[in-house]
Amino acid sequence: MKRQLGIGIFAHSWISDWNHGNAHFLRGLARELIRMGHRVGCYEESGSWSLTNLMQEGAIASTSLERFRSAYPELDVRTYRRDELAEFLDRELAGSDLILLHEWNEPKLMIEVLWRRARMGFRALFLDTHHRACSAPKQIRRLPLNSFDGVLAFGEAISRIYREQFGVKNVWTFHEAADPSVFHPMELPAENDLVWIGNWGDEERTAELMEFLIEPARELVARGRRVRVFGVRYPEAAREMLHAAGIEYCGYLPNLAVPEVYGRSRVALHVPRRQYAGELSGIPTIRVFEALACGIPLLCSPWADVEGLFREGEDYLVVHDGREMKAKLCELLENEALRRRLGASGLECIRQHHTCRHRAVRLMEIYGELTR
Repeated sequence: MKRQLGIGIFAHSWISDWNHGNAHFLRGLARELIRMGHRVGCYEESGSWSLTNLMQEGAIASTSLERFRSAYPELDVRTYRRDELAEFLDRELAGSDLILLHEWNEPKLMIEVLWRRARMGFRALFLDTHHRACSAPKQIRRLPLNSFDGVLAFGEAISRIYREQFGVKNVWTFHEAADPSVFHPMELPAENDLVWIGNWGDEERTAELMEFLIEPARELVARGRRVRVFGVRYPEAAREMLHAAGIEYCGYLPNLAVPEVYGRSRVALHVPRRQYAGELSGIPTIRVFEALACGIPLLCSPWADVEGLFREGEDYLVVHDGREMKAKLCELLENEALRRRLGASGLECIRQHHTCRHRAVRLMEIYGELTR
């Protein structure tokens, strides 16, 4: 696809990443589309839930917003209000060729955009990077799926659901990826032995966090190791459990500060939500891509890479129970050569296959399929 396209991407938020991992990938994707010569509009509703919660974080909220503006000065983020939506869409969508609507948008917005699709002639794709198609299918069925030109699903397991259960004809598996201009290795003095970056969420992995994070960390701390956890939506009971185990709970971490934290840590932990360890095996979620892009050795609780995106045992390690987690953590922390080998292998895999540039190229191939 050689000619310049007008592309619009509607997300819940671009400027806030508070409990909003979708912003991570979309920022990098938009940047790469711009570098390819396309005009990209980044749209979000004013006063989003994510931004509202971010602003309650105090001084670190300002730091997060400043980091975003500094890291992504080329992104043209435009906000709209619900009471002015019609006028906003009439103005912004004129001359568009392709519109992406992320699944964390209001159905009302999707209906309004799709009504203009027939009149203005652009293509519209639904982008799903969540597990609701599996965990809450009734919510997805209420969306106007058949009015889109197709669906981009962030894993083959989700793609099958759209094809087989929702009857969508055009479905492409479209994995997330890392933005290497932001997520890259940083050689810094080590301050942390083990780090986990993730939100507590909606009780979707509480038992897993007890087995694979809290109990192993308790033994590490007892041996003088430092374990830190970053994330939001931790209830008081969860914070008390972390404290009792000697784990330092550090709260909200701007995503653009993640590479520095990884650069100061020896090992990173990945504990997927229950859905991604079960029905949706094969979907790594954005944290895996970003950790490997930063060159940190990654240790995962049970997760099956059924799509073969990475090389288990070379790019990352998987353990199957809490006892194995404890043993593998000790081995990694005592073996610097193994850590360096894992970090280098994971980084190579990201650079070869899983950058936002790879996904931008793939998106243009999909657009080409739609317009041929």
